[in-house]
Amino acid sequence: MHAPSKLSGPVTLLRPPLLRYGAGAVDGCAEFLRAGGYRKVLVVKSPHIGGAEAAIAACGEAVESLIIDESVPPEPDVAACEAVVRAAGSPAPDVVIGLGGGSVLDVAKLAAAVAGADYGVRDLLGAGPPPPRRAALVCIPTTSGTGSEVSPNAILYDEEAKAKRAAIGPALVPDAAFVDPCLTLSLPPEITAATGIDALSHCIEAYTNLFAHPVIDLYALEGVRLIAGALERAVRDGSDLEARAALSLGSLYGGYCLGPVNTAAVHALSYPLGSRFRLPHGLSNSLLLPHVLRFNISAAPERHAAVARAMGAEAGSDIMATAEEGVRLVEQLSARCGLPKGLSACGVTAEDIPSLAAAALKVTRLLKNNPRPVSQADAEQIYHQAL
Repeated sequence: MHAPSKLSGPVTLLRPPLLRYGAGAVDGCAEFLRAGGYRKVLVVKSPHIGGAEAAIAACGEAVESLIIDESVPPEPDVAACEAVVRAAGSPAPDVVIGLGGGSVLDVAKLAAAVAGADYGVRDLLGAGPPPPRRAALVCIPTTSGTGSEVSPNAILYDEEAKAKRAAIGPALVPDAAFVDPCLTLSLPPEITAATGIDALSHCIEAYTNLFAHPVIDLYALEGVRLIAGALERAVRDGSDLEARAALSLGSLYGGYCLGPVNTAAVHALSYPLGSRFRLPHGLSNSLLLPHVLRFNISAAPERHAAVARAMGAEAGSDIMATAEEGVRLVEQLSARCGLPKGLSACGVTAEDIPSLAAAALKVTRLLKNNPRPVSQADAEQIYHQAL
């Protein structure tokens, strides 16, 4: 049975010293740069972001040198991050701005972490907390998914290890985050859907986690409520600013969950899909989330029932029935948002499953959080159900 959260248990929340949220929030970035006296700025940016042109121009006027790098690919690897660092040239930038989706933000975080240092990006992956940064770090999300703008985490694909690896520590928390839902208005429906389910999974996995904590529970359940109520609206009408704002806030709350509590089996099983098949992270999570939830319900029925109620479920005949209704609502939400229904639609076959399961079991930093232990056979069964 899932152990209850203990009010007396300590939890540490690491947050950007400056967080600006809401329509027009990005306009504050130039003033942040001016007030800090920064001279050389590297902007790691997703291409074709609508609504950011004026803010970038203002940032350029606030500093002596502004370099824009749009080279980060989807699901970036170490080599891509190292290329960004090299392109910034010498001297190293004294501030790095990440402007884009989760992959761009994670690359910007790691580029800032190694700016002017005598160690490289790979040295930070799978190791202890990175040393303090020499460069300042600003994150501006343009999707509502990873919550990287407020988390101490950065994830990259390590082509040598053939696996996704993480760097985690206070040095990866930005100095400033500008969360402006207006920057998400041009996001295509399929990316809106996948990143939204990613944010939803952060909140659900944090709340149903073995290390769930009442301080984080507040963010997790409110994140579930916001995302469940707004995601389909934003997918159907990308210009719905109210829905976009709710998703941005829900994603932000999911980011708050990542440092103190983190995710569990959904993310552990999704990483091999990104590494091997290069599936977008949010899509991988959407395909696995209902099946992992069904696997976990028996270990934490009350917590899963609370998630179901936050999703909008009516109380069932008992706790288990309510919890199961929540899983059905997750499946319905993904379907209504047009996401693929199975791994087979993404090129995964039954023959791939044993090796995927073996790779997932190596992600012990997340599996240790899962409310129910996951064996090789369990992982294979979940993948088979998701086919």
